[in-house]
Amino acid sequence: MKLSLLASYADDPAALVRGLPSLEAAGLDMVWLSEAYSFDAVSVAGAVVQATSRLEVGTGILNVYSRTPALLAMTAATLDHLSGGRFTLGLGASGPQVIEGFHGVEYLHPAERVIDTIRICRTVWAREPLEYQGKAVTVPLPPDRGTGQGKALKLVNHPLRERIPIVWASMRPRAVRATAELADGWMPIFYLPERAAEVYGPALAEGSARRPADLGPLDVIAGGAVAVDDPAAIAGAVAGARAQLALYVGGMGSRTTNFYNDLVRRYGFEAEAERIQELYLAGRKREAAEAVPEELVQATNLIGSSGDVRGRIEAYRAAGVTTFCASGVSGDPVGTLATLRKLFDA
Repeated sequence: MKLSLLASYADDPAALVRGLPSLEAAGLDMVWLSEAYSFDAVSVAGAVVQATSRLEVGTGILNVYSRTPALLAMTAATLDHLSGGRFTLGLGASGPQVIEGFHGVEYLHPAERVIDTIRICRTVWAREPLEYQGKAVTVPLPPDRGTGQGKALKLVNHPLRERIPIVWASMRPRAVRATAELADGWMPIFYLPERAAEVYGPALAEGSARRPADLGPLDVIAGGAVAVDDPAAIAGAVAGARAQLALYVGGMGSRTTNFYNDLVRRYGFEAEAERIQELYLAGRKREAAEAVPEELVQATNLIGSSGDVRGRIEAYRAAGVTTFCASGVSGDPVGTLATLRKLFDA
């Protein structure tokens, strides 16, 4: 199992870049760079690939609305070239609050737009003239749209790799099915290993049955906050995990459209999800965090003694996770990741 780190979009990117060589030396295999309505992940990725020599770099994630599919393909080809083949393009649909509220773009056909983007990226990287008509994206524009002068073009440069890995951060069954069919990797959030087969299994199986053999096995990238043995770090990780779950389950979306709230309900925490959202949207954020079930915190993170963490690692591995993604490291990041690396390799 590979060990990766998801950098928060609220982190100081300069501090992150300075610290990554030490984390690389401690055994970190990969870093994921996120963006929501923050500093952009692409600029940070450019700095990271120059500051590291072995570390793989991925976007976790870029939404498929604020950049055209062709631009996403161009960006990935550039970062893959600059990094010597260490880049992974992480994609997702985000949600209507961000897409419509921050970017001013209509949030239409999210799964179809990701599917179209994946197919367009691979066409661009193969240096084929870009002619594509999908359910959400058509390029070039047809004659009755725009000036009518659109022309099918191919990428000028020769990409280092024709098949740059694409990871889809999907959650809903329809999107998970398409992920298993089309993507190189899958990045689910708040992954609960013991409930994964029940919640995601049918969709993954259906998509995998249509998966081309040349894609190889699906890389499953999942994880959570990490704190091992240190009581203060453990307390901080628990508090941070509660706050993050409250933010996403309670406030990352509207009362009618919150994908994270829906997920926690599917895990069996219907009443708790409703209560968290009620408190968060009422401005009672501390109470919302306190309402997050202890069981959910412990099951979706690696927090506790070395023995506890080793047990959770095995649960993730048994559930099919191939790349663990630490979404927060409390205490000493270098020491904690070095300890985690030893537990992974034991």
